[in-house]
Amino acid sequence: MKFTRKANANWKGTGMEGTGTITTQSTTLNNAQLSFKTRFADGVGTNPEELIAAAHSGCFTMQLSFLLNEGGFVADDLSTEATVTFEDGSITLIHLELKGKVPSITAEKFVEIATKAKEICPISKLLKTEITLGINLV
Repeated sequence: MKFTRKANANWKGTGMEGTGTITTQSTTLNNAQLSFKTRFADGVGTNPEELIAAAHSGCFTMQLSFLLNEGGFVADDLSTEATVTFEDGSITLIHLELKGKVPSITAEKFVEIATKAKEICPISKLLKTEITLGINLV
């Protein structure tokens, strides 16, 4: 399977005082605000690190669902929070915190499958940083 997806960013002005927007092909983000404050403070809008966290949590959770299905399991609920750490000009860590409700699976099997999902998720493979995983089977 091969496909492409697009997003567009626009920026006007200086890095600190300027403003920008991000629009995704699906228009889920449609001229979403981007600025120094949305990236380095608490401004209204989005930022690259937040978008990476969204992409990684979505990719990992979907990958985990596929692997669970291959193992004969169907999740009642999977929830992943991705925390991206930006430090000294680099993303130094991404922590995935998983909470899952999967009938008939042992904790050991869930950890095994979740760990594999972390390793083979396309976003995990793309990122050149430390990725950690916390797992909570409920």
